[in-house]
Amino acid sequence: MAPHPGIDTDSIKEQARKDLLDLLEGVRGKKNLVIEQSLAGPIGLFVKFSTLQDYGIDKVFFLENDNLDTSQKNVVFLASGEKASQCIAIADQIKRLQQNSSVEHEFSVIWVPRRTLISDKILEESGVLGDIAVEVLPLHFVPLDQDVLSLAYDDPFGDLYLRKDPTSLFLAAQALMPIQHKYGLFPRIIGKGDNAKRLMELLLRMRSEAAAEESTAASRLAMMPSATIESLIIIDREIDMATPLLTQLTYEGLIDEMFGIKNNQAEIDTSIIGQAPGQQPKAPSGAPLQQSLKRKIQLDSSDKLYSQLRDANFSIVGPLLNKVARRLAGEYESRHGAKSTSELREFVNKLPGYQAEQQSLKTHTSLTEEALKHTQSDTFSRVLEIQQNLVSGTDPSAQHDAIEELIARDIPLPTILRLLCLESTVSGGIRPKDLDSFKRHILHAYGYQHLLTLHNLEKMGLLIARTAANPFYIPVGGGSGANESKYTNYNALRKQLRLIVDEVNEQDPNDIAYVYSGYAPLSVRLVQTVIQKQHLLTITRGSTSSTDGPASSNTSAQGWQQFEDALRNVKGETFNRQQKGDEA
Repeated sequence: MAPHPGIDTDSIKEQARKDLLDLLEGVRGKKNLVIEQSLAGPIGLFVKFSTLQDYGIDKVFFLENDNLDTSQKNVVFLASGEKASQCIAIADQIKRLQQNSSVEHEFSVIWVPRRTLISDKILEESGVLGDIAVEVLPLHFVPLDQDVLSLAYDDPFGDLYLRKDPTSLFLAAQALMPIQHKYGLFPRIIGKGDNAKRLMELLLRMRSEAAAEESTAASRLAMMPSATIESLIIIDREIDMATPLLTQLTYEGLIDEMFGIKNNQAEIDTSIIGQAPGQQPKAPSGAPLQQSLKRKIQLDSSDKLYSQLRDANFSIVGPLLNKVARRLAGEYESRHGAKSTSELREFVNKLPGYQAEQQSLKTHTSLTEEALKHTQSDTFSRVLEIQQNLVSGTDPSAQHDAIEELIARDIPLPTILRLLCLESTVSGGIRPKDLDSFKRHILHAYGYQHLLTLHNLEKMGLLIARTAANPFYIPVGGGSGANESKYTNYNALRKQLRLIVDEVNEQDPNDIAYVYSGYAPLSVRLVQTVIQKQHLLTITRGSTSSTDGPASSNTSAQGWQQFEDALRNVKGETFNRQQKGDEA
């Protein structure tokens, strides 16, 4: 992956590392660190445990385990100040140590990414606020790779769409503001969706507040339109719920489906990929060797082979691995042709690289073999067939027998719910009679505890009853403005944005539809309407232009133009706001 030409992700990572280590250095002497489990992964992306040890950390405990010991006088808590449950847990553990330990402990709490009123209130009511030192780690964006930034925030989807808590929008705006301060204002903020518009409004408000507080020449210069960033495009997840419900068909996507990828790491059974290099499995004398241990593997651009494989459709991963294996074999055999000491020395210098590539090849070959077993199963084929039929616009009721059969075969509930939510999303709901029948089947097969699961899906609008008789009728418009729709009309958008591509070149893809073997994600198509306007016009209307390449600054500057009709069929507000340096 090439670094983004405008944003230096390494500097973001280095600043986060410096901020954390400065806070830890401020607590003198040895100390125990108690960290919220959801923060351990993001923080591990920019600082290693060995570095924490250099700054006085003796032991690390997870806050949720409630197993903090009294081995050190200094105790540092690192947690999110947004969650009342974490604040209560910290207060309880502080009180327990104060009551049960003979040592007079000194406590510090570092809130991520901000100190909140609720955290102070809970600690005050627990009677421990006066006994602790409170600091803040303003950790917002965490670089997952050279061109990917992620918010270090746990479960924003559930907070925003289920619990209707807009905190994640505020934190996203807070994360974007430093980028504007460093690189200049986003010249244009373009977006679709109600929550996307709320985020845009928060950015404008924060900009106004910053302008009122800072009057120096340097700050005014920083708040001029950026010369390196052209646009900020904000897409609300709610406008395209179908895409995350579909089975991912890239190599990285399948690993995520099967094992889960979190913070660039996946936990894989050692029976699949073997022990880590240099490690041998151990077992007590006379005891059978157990092969059920988990091993964490790193999945990012530091692995050159993974960089080649991650975005490829899984159907071509086998040939790619075979090609790499032949190349490595040829390069390794070249040692026999070394005739001089300099040539031999050159080979020896390259040997560690060959060995690292060989180990990576072994790991990804093992993962591919395991993924092949998964993709060649009858269940996978049936599920994929149902998904593709639903997104292509066939009669959804024709898929009901197949879904009921999967329920009868005790397929994992998440798979069933994804299929039902997919039908509900792309078809404007499920016929009430059929929906009630599916709910009864699910409760009988998987247990009545899932009444709450079904209720939550309905509350988020993922699993709803259809009110119109026509299975493909989704009311459009009816909002407060001409640019607002209440539903996403996939039936109309399939043609307007060409969401279904019949002929996909998986070997040398020229369209995003290859990632789902024929379905182009709506959210990606919307981004293409802004930055790859000519490419999209060509595939949807057969238009041609003298513009070279799929994108140009001229078409990008026009925002949503030429796709207004399609946007009327997408749920939520549409906006296109220019920012100028002379605005207040």
